[in-house]
Amino acid sequence: MAETTERMKIGVMPSLGENDMGADAPNGRTPRFSDIRQMAQVAEEVGFDSYWLADHLLYGMPDTPVSGQWEVFTFLSGVAATTRRIQLGPLVACTSFRNPALLAKMADALDEISEGRFILGLGAGWHQPEYDAFGYPFDHKASRFEEALKIILPLLREGKVDFTGEYYDARECEMHPRGPSHSGPPIWIGAHQPRMLRLVAQYADAFNTVWHRTPEKVEAAWQPMLAACQEVGRDPATLTLTAGTFARILAPGETRPEGETGICGEADEVAEAISGFAKVGVKHLVVIVSPGDVTGVERFGKVIERLNKA
Repeated sequence: MAETTERMKIGVMPSLGENDMGADAPNGRTPRFSDIRQMAQVAEEVGFDSYWLADHLLYGMPDTPVSGQWEVFTFLSGVAATTRRIQLGPLVACTSFRNPALLAKMADALDEISEGRFILGLGAGWHQPEYDAFGYPFDHKASRFEEALKIILPLLREGKVDFTGEYYDARECEMHPRGPSHSGPPIWIGAHQPRMLRLVAQYADAFNTVWHRTPEKVEAAWQPMLAACQEVGRDPATLTLTAGTFARILAPGETRPEGETGICGEADEVAEAISGFAKVGVKHLVVIVSPGDVTGVERFGKVIERLNKA
């Protein structure tokens, strides 16, 4: 049988953040749902494989004004209903923000709305100001995350769970009706600490590592993941490596902005740099594009054209 090669999948992630859209972001305008929907539809048209939105409630960095963000699952539902081909998901959903059984139920509903295109990205959360503002506990994040997984995964994969934990309970909980995916949507988990990496090795379909400007950084992040797989007896070949990066696609004749340190250039240059991620084993790469509006999505379509030809 002749060998076949499959192009690394490419996703795009626009911002849901307040004043975070456009060439002048973060001092640009706030994206409306019409913007998010349009970018998803254009991403589908130009050949992106997936479309991602971040799960945050607000950003509250020291010495900066608090900045809000749209709720991710509500927006993903709208995107799922107004696209046809592209996969979509949260990168990544914070299990601390929603009861885990309810989160599984929401994921299954999105699997239905999207007709099997939904991917469930999961993480433990990290930004304490949004926890404090919305009244969520910030302690024992890894332990809470592990208990959440012990509820979410059985519900999605088997349709039922009976679990009593220190932080969460789901007693004789069943999931029906079910969306079209036989065992629920694929599970991506973002992690970098040793305990969290072990949870990835135990439970995830894909390991997600972000945000890296070079393939070498992804390769370095993959090494401790391999060690975690060995520790729990997981064949790393069964765990998909996914990653995230930044790319600015210049218009013909446009010069590189001062201070730009990420992947930057016209379509040929960006395609060459992006292809380096496939060479270190990345199967699905999520890109935050600049300009951060439909223009950036359209320009990246030329990059995808070149990757398809390579």
